Amino acid sequence: MGIYTRTGDKGMTGLIGARVAKDHLRVEAYGTTDELNSFIGKAMAELPEELFGDLLEDLEDIQHELFDCGGDLATVTKKREEKLHPSSIERLEKRIDELTEEAPELERFILPGGTDPAATLHIARTVARRAERQVVRLMNAGESVPETALQYINRLSDYLFAAARIANFRVGRADVEYARSAKVFRNTKRTGKKDDEE
Repeated sequence: MGIYTRTGDKGMTGLIGARVAKDHLRVEAYGTTDELNSFIGKAMAELPEELFGDLLEDLEDIQHELFDCGGDLATVTKKREEKLHPSSIERLEKRIDELTEEAPELERFILPGGTDPAATLHIARTVARRAERQVVRLMNAGESVPETALQYINRLSDYLFAAARIANFRVGRADVEYARSAKVFRNTKRTGKKDDEE
């Protein structure tokens, strides 16, 4: 099987149901989910299984779901059934709650970093936020966007934040609070969200 096809040599690429320019908003959206998936793979390579078996299971599921999400975003035909299921969002929310309960109480913004896997998970979190912005941009341009995909990426960034904190906490590495942060979180053991986060 050949890796190269030469079909994109003139700046076009194939969606499921159309061909578009490689800088099309839809290509940017699903391409960013691919970038996100790669950072998650890097985080997995950095997490020791003996301490983080549960996170590794989560992240492998997420990698599969991101492929589903990318496929849904790359589809412009109306006949194809969406692969990403709302139950994936429910599972992420359950895991966010569990990880938030395990981590120390949080009141202020923290600096992204700490251990190598925590830093990588924070990078993945910010890429997820960028993917979310690109999906919204695609939607605001009048393009069809699977609602489940947008919701999933939103929850995924929250999960990655919670996972990054656990990647530090379980090895005894404290999060570093942003020095000039006000108290912006409340009831984080219950919600995992800051006051103004949706």
